Amino acid sequence: MERRLLLVFALTFLIILISQPLLKKFGPKPTETPQQTRNVPANPAPPETAAPQSAALEPPAGTKQAQAESVTVVENDLFKIEFTNRGGQVKSWVLKKYKNDQRQPLELVNTKAADKYGYPLSLWSYDESLRNQMNSALYVASATGTLAAPAHLTFDYSDRDVSVRKTFHFDDSYVVGIETAVLHKGSVVSAFPMWPAGFGDETGATSYAASRVEYQNNESTERTMLFFPKQIERLAIKNVVGGATIRGPLNWAGVTDQYFAAIFLPEDPHDATLVTLRNPLEVPKGPQKPDPKEVLKVEVLGAAVGDLKGPTEERLYVGPKDLSVLEKVTVAGGSNGSEPDLRGVVDFGVLGYIARPLFLWLKWTYTHIVPNWGWAIVIQTLIINLALLPLRITQMKSMLKMQRIAPQIKSIQEKYKKYSMRDPRKQPMNEEIAALYKREGVNPAGGCLPLLIQMPFLFAYYRMLGVALDLRLAHWAWVPDLSSPDPWHVLPIAVIITMLFMQRMTPQAGMDPAQQKMMNLFMPVMLGFISWNLAAGLCLYWSVGNLIGIVQQVVMNRTPLGREMREMMEKRARKKDK
Repeated sequence: MERRLLLVFALTFLIILISQPLLKKFGPKPTETPQQTRNVPANPAPPETAAPQSAALEPPAGTKQAQAESVTVVENDLFKIEFTNRGGQVKSWVLKKYKNDQRQPLELVNTKAADKYGYPLSLWSYDESLRNQMNSALYVASATGTLAAPAHLTFDYSDRDVSVRKTFHFDDSYVVGIETAVLHKGSVVSAFPMWPAGFGDETGATSYAASRVEYQNNESTERTMLFFPKQIERLAIKNVVGGATIRGPLNWAGVTDQYFAAIFLPEDPHDATLVTLRNPLEVPKGPQKPDPKEVLKVEVLGAAVGDLKGPTEERLYVGPKDLSVLEKVTVAGGSNGSEPDLRGVVDFGVLGYIARPLFLWLKWTYTHIVPNWGWAIVIQTLIINLALLPLRITQMKSMLKMQRIAPQIKSIQEKYKKYSMRDPRKQPMNEEIAALYKREGVNPAGGCLPLLIQMPFLFAYYRMLGVALDLRLAHWAWVPDLSSPDPWHVLPIAVIITMLFMQRMTPQAGMDPAQQKMMNLFMPVMLGFISWNLAAGLCLYWSVGNLIGIVQQVVMNRTPLGREMREMMEKRARKKDK
């Protein structure tokens, strides 16, 4: 969607720049760049062996396995986790402070996908038979029933060939400590804790399309388009290779969707290894009224992270992509300018240095001025548009200057029209026009420059609203969820109507009437198409911005500058009609 928006603005500029000569030739005569992703091997690396790192991680000796399946529930004020001793894995991971689309407790385990591809905190091994055995065996749990955090929970399993120990530590945060160790026929093997099959926070297939595997490598030498070190890789579904191995150092790695994340934080980033997981899944086309005959084929992503040399010690953050929460989660081994916490999980894009302050400002508005996210967006939009008003005035002044010298430019062009563009004798035409610009104090880019200055703020705001967790299920007026499309499409329609009005009201003195008529229709239709299924919060920002722009334009049209531009346009239209 962000690329489509960028494409619309790019096309708009191209039309403005090239339509004048095209219209002169073929129409009535007028009077005048994906985030690169790190390549990963498709074939898994062979497992390495090493001695256990500590006695606490050593699996039990002898035979140890349970006789029946049991359940252990661990909870604090933030989560409720249900473990089963079959595989020593998680069957349910509920976030207490968040709701799903049906306003029910938020379940992060995608049960349908997990039934096929594994549950959270199961173990990944390059040996498929060993992996199946570890994740289906009945472990002996150190406790059953319900545990209140802070707490510890250990699962042990062993037979004559395989011994496994999994230990989990819980406190009052979203972070769970993990220790795992596996012996196979007396040798230590690498077995990585994993979050294997996406999330269950959305009912529709869109959440799968938004899922990504992400990791931070503080030794990356790649660069972004703005020449900042690229230390965080974000792999969309199409770029994830199932079963691929990505070696460290890794500060953190895991799987995320739009609003939630399962991020592993290795205690030793240098030896950490990530295995990416990608599997197909069929989901109902209409989740509200599922029809077995109508399904969508989607793919779910997962990640397994551990120490390739032996036992694994790490932490796992499972929770919201909330900046205030992520900034409290420390990351081991940060260096070379990498963030000391998980704030990088929230993807503000390449314009994050603008988008993040905009979000903090929006949150401050919500906290201190109006306790409603929709009205906070309205207030912030008003302030932003008032701040950009001087640029709008500068743009109009530049357009007026260009229009004033348009007859002289046309006269110069008439002198050289008999020469082709490649003819060297046409070169003096450009020199004469440049001299005219300099003599009259006109900057030919002055009309576009103010708009170009506004563009980063527009894209940053677009990106900011797209990742703002606080807008999820936030109510405003008739809109039940500002992070989802307007169910009645009132706001997208408002974007189209307000854009039509603003285009018609804005003097475009340097533009041919035929071109102006085309632009007046092209821009609203394209923006309406883009905004139809955008989040309601984005459409609210856009439509309110257009309304404010209309009010500003009404006032500006009554100024001497605005009247002069309109007189020029009317005079030009009269000449064209003759």
